[in-house]
Amino acid sequence: MTKLLITEGSGRYFLTDRIRDEVNFHCTPQSGGIDPPPTQKPVRPGNLVIPLPSPEQWSIPPCDLQDAMAKRESHRRYTNESLSRDELAFMLWATQGVRRVVHETATLRMVPSAGCRHPFETYLGILRVEGLAPGIYRYLPLDHALVHQREIPNLAAHLTAACRGQGFAGQSAVTFIWTAIPARTEWRYAEASYKVMALDAGHLCQNLYLACEAISCGTCAIAAYNQELADDLLEVEGNEEFTVYLAPVGKVKK
Repeated sequence: MTKLLITEGSGRYFLTDRIRDEVNFHCTPQSGGIDPPPTQKPVRPGNLVIPLPSPEQWSIPPCDLQDAMAKRESHRRYTNESLSRDELAFMLWATQGVRRVVHETATLRMVPSAGCRHPFETYLGILRVEGLAPGIYRYLPLDHALVHQREIPNLAAHLTAACRGQGFAGQSAVTFIWTAIPARTEWRYAEASYKVMALDAGHLCQNLYLACEAISCGTCAIAAYNQELADDLLEVEGNEEFTVYLAPVGKVKK
């Protein structure tokens, strides 16, 4: 068996923490007194902003955490049932909801993030959610609201194509699409950002899996996608912001 060496610049190298010893943290944007990137992307003028039900308003059944963890599994087959707006709001809250804004560099959310930097934006390819027209939306965690980004004819086919032909991405009620804005984490950690951003993505999606168990839904995380098609779908430019992870969600038969 050929042994792969962990050399500088290799993929394995960036999974170690050796890079931290090479970063001069006195030269990061944070140490240089540069303001951090915004915690949330601004809304384009004219885009519709849709408030979501809050935890005090929604009707979500209680779910035992031990039971949810024991039953957690990936689902690629969904019913044609629509999600309620309460259920969508609950999943967004569970994955990127804000508990408290401490100051401009620290926003406490429902998932951990290295240095409290939260580098992700949450987009949604909505196909079947009550009261929402099909299209691409983005979650505004500071406002607990959605912003309608664009309508796309035959969205299901576009989602499937962006996921390299994995049809369940276009059969879901909604497909979560997370982009990274690396500058948010680079502001504090420079070249040491990339391992912790990958870890942050795992925290994010695991909460989605557990939230799905509470509402008779299923999901299956997708890391194999067409970068250009996914970025074009969201109208992100692919360098300062780009797709990193997807997760279709739909009702499942129990």
